[in-house]
Parts: sequence; structure tokens; C-alpha cells
Amino acid sequence: MTKKEQFELEYVLKTSPKVLDKLLITPDGLSEWFADDVIVKDEIYTFHWDGSEEQAKLLTKKSGEGIRWQWISDEEDELDTFFEMRYTIDPMTKVVILSIVDFAEKNEKDQVVRLWESQITDLRRVIGA
Repeated sequence: MTKKEQFELEYVLKTSPKVLDKLLITPDGLSEWFADDVIVKDEIYTFHWDGSEEQAKLLTKKSGEGIRWQWISDEEDELDTFFEMRYTIDPMTKVVILSIVDFAEKNEKDQVVRLWESQITDLRRVIGA
């Protein structure tokens, strides 16, 4: 198996931390933009997309900061991989800066980045920005 490499993407969003918390941390919020449906049971998130599903284990979740998961399929092979959505407030401009941290194999990184770009477009549509 090829080792996955970490990468980070940043997006400036015109929204409030309260709105972003709901959209990043709650199953209902994630279902509005990230997946078709999200079900949580015992800290395992099941994400549904177009008839397929993936499960991720919650690693950390903190209101006002963000959330981090590890795909169940990566647990045995890549213990150091995760995906994370966290945000900060720029002290000067007061805009929200959303950081996405993810891992991808070198030959798949462009595809994964395009997927995130599409997801963030959906997120911006939901928040009206």
C-alpha cells in the first residue's frame, strides 16, 4: 500500500462560529452539505453518499474549534491518518478561516482536493456566502 501524505486546505467563510459549529459538528448540519445523510452511534459516524456509505470514528470534537475523524477503513493500515475540519476567527477581519486537513496518496491528491473544493462550494451555498 502506498503511504498517504497529509495536506491542508484553507477557506475564508463569511459566517458566524455558531452557524459553522452546527454545520461541522452535528449530523443534521453535515447532512446539509457534506453527505446525503449522517448517522451517529457510539462515536461512529456513518456517511451516506449516492447509495454508498463510509464509516469514521470520532477522534475529537470541540465546539468553537472543529472536529476530527479517522475512516474505519484506515484504522488498521494507517494509524496516523485522519480528516479534520477546524476553524479560527481572524482577529483583524473577524472572518472565519476553515482549515481542512486530510490525507491522500500522491497520485490521488488532485482528485481529493477537487472533492473538497466541491464540498466547500456546497457549504458556502448552505451558509449563503
